[in-house]
Amino acid sequence: MTSRKRSARTQQKQEFMASLGGMDDVFSRESRRSDLLASKRKAALIDKACSSKARYATKAEALETIALCEEHGTRGLSCYRCPHCRGWHLTSHARG
Repeated sequence: MTSRKRSARTQQKQEFMASLGGMDDVFSRESRRSDLLASKRKAALIDKACSSKARYATKAEALETIALCEEHGTRGLSCYRCPHCRGWHLTSHARG
């Protein structure tokens, strides 16, 4: 049960606020958490967009691979320059 004395309530309130860690700590923890999530999102994007795909050093290599794929029945491939690794990747999606 809480005390009715003002000084006791003030002390209890100060102890409670101290146990929370202060607002500066809350904001810095949230900032660190947000930065960590952003770096994980960026890594996942790069993995999906670049790292998990075959990379060709030149456009000619990519076009040669497309020609080989067409000989084996795979149609509709195109190549594009990767903004992450600056290499070339193949795609089956139409590029505009």
